[in-house]
Amino acid sequence: MLLTLADIEAAARRIDGALTRTPCLQSRTLSQLVDAEVWLKFENLQFTASFKERGALNKLLQLNADERRRGVIAMSAGNHAQGVAYHAGRLGIPATIVMPGFTPYVKVRHVRNHGARVVLEGETLAESAAKAHQMSADEGMVFVHPYDDLAVMAGQGTVALEMLEQAPHLDDMVVPVGGGGLIAGMAIAAHAKRPGLHLYGVEGELYTAMYQQMHDQPVQVGGISIAEGISVRDIGRAPMQVARQLVRDVLITSEAEIERAIVLLVEIEKTVTEGAGAAGLAALLAHKHLFQGRRVGIVLTGGNIDTRLLASVLMRGLVRDGRLARLIVTTDDAPGRLARAAGIIGTTGVNIIEVAHQRLFTLASAKSTEIEFVVEARDRAHLDELVTALGAAGLRARLAEIGI
Repeated sequence: MLLTLADIEAAARRIDGALTRTPCLQSRTLSQLVDAEVWLKFENLQFTASFKERGALNKLLQLNADERRRGVIAMSAGNHAQGVAYHAGRLGIPATIVMPGFTPYVKVRHVRNHGARVVLEGETLAESAAKAHQMSADEGMVFVHPYDDLAVMAGQGTVALEMLEQAPHLDDMVVPVGGGGLIAGMAIAAHAKRPGLHLYGVEGELYTAMYQQMHDQPVQVGGISIAEGISVRDIGRAPMQVARQLVRDVLITSEAEIERAIVLLVEIEKTVTEGAGAAGLAALLAHKHLFQGRRVGIVLTGGNIDTRLLASVLMRGLVRDGRLARLIVTTDDAPGRLARAAGIIGTTGVNIIEVAHQRLFTLASAKSTEIEFVVEARDRAHLDELVTALGAAGLRARLAEIGI
């Protein structure tokens, strides 16, 4: 192994006191949902709302005086950037961060607030990395890689040390995979401390580089994902070497499953995670058969989600659960029809959120109208009751299906 338990334990001592020792708590509700004993490691409660602080700080604390004077540069879609920027600013080290153009604004703002210089460059992390390496060479700054760096991997591995102190009986750990630094560091620590523990990686369906490499498939990734923190094309060489030896498998989860996990964590645990941060729970829900009856630790890796995106995900969750829907009522275009439909909706206990008439963009007769209601109900069964009631009153009604 390129990295040892001793390296990770040294990192834990080095960063002790400068980071939050985040809680690792059992979720009774999620445990019942998946028929397993589920423990959550709340790394979204770090000061910068991500585990990335651990590796960044461990790396920065090992720079010599000349390297500190020259400053550091990193490329990141956000969380590594914040970790480097925050601790570099705290230690008096100049920091420059190269971020791809798709980085959520909340992450860009936080990095700037920590005092770092931000350079927005590239449509992918690979393009941002090329720019960062060029600037490092041109300006003499130390490059702090987000995952393919042994000091960074050692810092990330401290997550597993804490989890096994807080929940020493765990059978499995489920860890989101971006470039692989977190799962590699955790795998080394976990297998040294508890050799029989199973470690699973998690990737979103659009970026499955580690899965493809582990299964000897050509790497083909790409697309717009809600989990931008793990939307990584290239797995680090060192993390991949560790993963091949110590990671049991990589689980794939869909965009819809990640959205559902974000919603469940808000509703059940009252905690906010970004897409990557919820990916572990998404995988557990999608692959329940692997974990039934076992004690499972999940890392909630980060909580830096744009508030507008979070609002959208929560509302889409209501749509998915049948609690919010578009109801289309077709009727003849005569006075009183809207009031009649609205009255029936009211008697069923369904709440009307919005109303719109559609007379032009419809296949219905020119003498008819479509009334579109956005309604709030208890669940899908309640919506079905509403459609039945409208039909019994002689009004043609249907729910507009939305594929989310």
